[in-house]
Amino acid sequence: MNNFTIENQNMAYLDEGQGPVLVFGHSYLWDSAMWQPQLEALKSKYRCIVPELWSHGQSDAAPSSMRTLKDYAQHVLALLDHLGVEEFSIVGLSVGGMWGTELVELAPSRVKTLVLMDTFVGLEPEVAHAKYFSMLDTIAQTKMVPPPIVEAVVPLFFANQAEQNSPALVKGFTEFLSQLSGEHAEQVARIGRIVFGRRDMIESIEKFALPVLVAVGQEDKPRPVLESYLMHDCISGSELAVIPNAGHISSLEQPEFVNEMLASFLDKHLLV
Repeated sequence: MNNFTIENQNMAYLDEGQGPVLVFGHSYLWDSAMWQPQLEALKSKYRCIVPELWSHGQSDAAPSSMRTLKDYAQHVLALLDHLGVEEFSIVGLSVGGMWGTELVELAPSRVKTLVLMDTFVGLEPEVAHAKYFSMLDTIAQTKMVPPPIVEAVVPLFFANQAEQNSPALVKGFTEFLSQLSGEHAEQVARIGRIVFGRRDMIESIEKFALPVLVAVGQEDKPRPVLESYLMHDCISGSELAVIPNAGHISSLEQPEFVNEMLASFLDKHLLV
């Protein structure tokens, strides 16, 4: 794991492989390990850079000046400038797709292709927004994730049969949430408010003129398939893939399908 410093805070990132650059964005409450099967499959042809979101993985808390996902996209751009990367593609899942979209708008001439997985770049729907903010307030106040919230949140991330099909995945995530405490829990809640209080990017994506793949787990609960259809309709020329038997963390639930899907899309546009 490497480190890059912004405003005295360390951003952790992976940098593996050689070839055209892919920048991966992981989900809220996860870290770079979420992309491990994809890195193994792609790093023989691509240079894979995976920044860990502030307060996630081995990254420090967000700099005090950070208010929005656009601010974070600027931090990722600063990392890429530091690494001397001029052109790159983005593979973003969940919040990774949200800040990835901000990054396309910040540096349109530098982004070659965009993959939006299990994400939605419009406003958070009102009911979900209220529910999530209430949970985040509780986490920030108690400096932990109380058991009822753990029980409510864990199933949101996985396909319906995950307990049977991916027990280790569910168990590991449950333990991670249960152990989150103190200032770390408070800072994770702070990032959550930025994610779920994001701005509406739907009009922005309508102007995108780069190859875009929109992909979603068939059983994704926080980001239902309908949202991906909506984004696909907004982005002219985009491709749409529905990932069978996958929930929100499709990269780990259906790694072979996702590896094949990404390789097919990226090879077509980048290995010319």
